[in-house]
Amino acid sequence: MKLKRLTRAAVLAAMALGIFIVELQLPNLTPIPGVKLGLANIVTVFSMFLLGPANTLAILLTRILLGSLFSGQVMALAYSLAGGLLCYLLMLLLRKLLTMKQIWVCGVLGAVAHNLGQMAVAVVVTGTPAILVYLPVLMVSGIAAGLFTGLCAQFAVGRLEHTSLFK
Repeated sequence: MKLKRLTRAAVLAAMALGIFIVELQLPNLTPIPGVKLGLANIVTVFSMFLLGPANTLAILLTRILLGSLFSGQVMALAYSLAGGLLCYLLMLLLRKLLTMKQIWVCGVLGAVAHNLGQMAVAVVVTGTPAILVYLPVLMVSGIAAGLFTGLCAQFAVGRLEHTSLFK
């Protein structure tokens, strides 16, 4: 049974990493720096509801660490860790409060938490609290992207929760 869970987590980590790397290759959707879809978060939300917190944390940390190494963006590691862990902690709480029909909320609020974590690191690294003026733009884009990723995760969970793959 442990091997089956480990295999599932490894496959989902590889999927999240692959999605992350592919998304890096896509042109920016907007001229605003830092705005992206965060498609790898679909896997994180999906995992939180079907595999649980421990496997989700392992998947998230694997994607963040390997994604930083593979993309050559080692400085982005601090930003990704802060955003990812804040998002994870919020999803951990929401997992107990939401039904399977409300998973999309995790995507939206997780994206907001992710942006807050990244902005906190940006303020600390740059020593410039004035960059918080950029926060409303990130919040709007985060809510839109989080809605998309949350709905994708909810659809995937709905399709797979009753299969033998996740029992």
